[in-house]
Amino acid sequence: MDEALDFPEMMDTHQVARYLRVKERKVYELLKERRIPCTRVTGKWLFPKTEIDAWLKRNSASPSDAPRQGAVPMVVAGSHDPLLEWCLREVGGGLAMLPGSSMEGLRQLALGEAAMAGVHLLDAESGTYNLTQVQDVLADRNVVLIEWAWRRQGLVVAPGNPLGLASVADLVTAKARVVLRQEGAGSRLLLDRLLTDAGLSAESLTTAQVPVRSETDVGLAILDGTADAGLAIASVAKSLRLDFVPLHRERFDLAIDRCAYFEPPVQALLAFTRTAEFARRVELLGGYDVSGIGSILWNG
Repeated sequence: MDEALDFPEMMDTHQVARYLRVKERKVYELLKERRIPCTRVTGKWLFPKTEIDAWLKRNSASPSDAPRQGAVPMVVAGSHDPLLEWCLREVGGGLAMLPGSSMEGLRQLALGEAAMAGVHLLDAESGTYNLTQVQDVLADRNVVLIEWAWRRQGLVVAPGNPLGLASVADLVTAKARVVLRQEGAGSRLLLDRLLTDAGLSAESLTTAQVPVRSETDVGLAILDGTADAGLAIASVAKSLRLDFVPLHRERFDLAIDRCAYFEPPVQALLAFTRTAEFARRVELLGGYDVSGIGSILWNG
């Protein structure tokens, strides 16, 4: 019997370690370095076997900084968005999520390592979102940038807002333990901008722990008491029954490889955004404006 047949199509961390014949610790290292295809369901990492097989084939040759040749893997890289993550689960199959930072996602797209990247990067000079960075990083790639949603960003805090936080300046005066996103994340760049506008720096904050890798992880740090506050979107606070202090409105976009754009998995995702089920989820999550979803913002 082929040993590979003993593994399910969606493997957990223990199973993928056995499949790759490495220690489970190595899998977590690959996750931390964003080097292995995966998706996250209710806080649990899952690994699509077809994507793992394709990843093994791609990495069997010597690594190179040059873009990959041929079809790109059906991987969604870049920044994490709870609504997008839910949609990918509901549509099912075809697109594996590999969340990281917005800038990491653009680099992976530039190298042909992903079909799509979620981005929410504020340009300090123009005050606009994403277009400047996408044009800089993906100038030589055949990509399209589409709007996903406008989102409310702010401070996620414990129920009742016990420290009475109302601004980023209050994070310093209240000596709040702040959970940060990783370098290159859109939320981290926005927090730095808000601190600068308030005449403060990131060094003035009391940080709670090592940076986390998703919007949801910010909320979970508040929920388990390891932090007092963190910058994330409104839907995270609502889903975890935490309080939210609105500070900013941002646009989250999807940069998509043009060839992948016309592939069935991407078209299925876009079609799903036009369903009543999607509209109900938007309303349930809160903090989203999807009136412009699918609008083409730039053709590379």
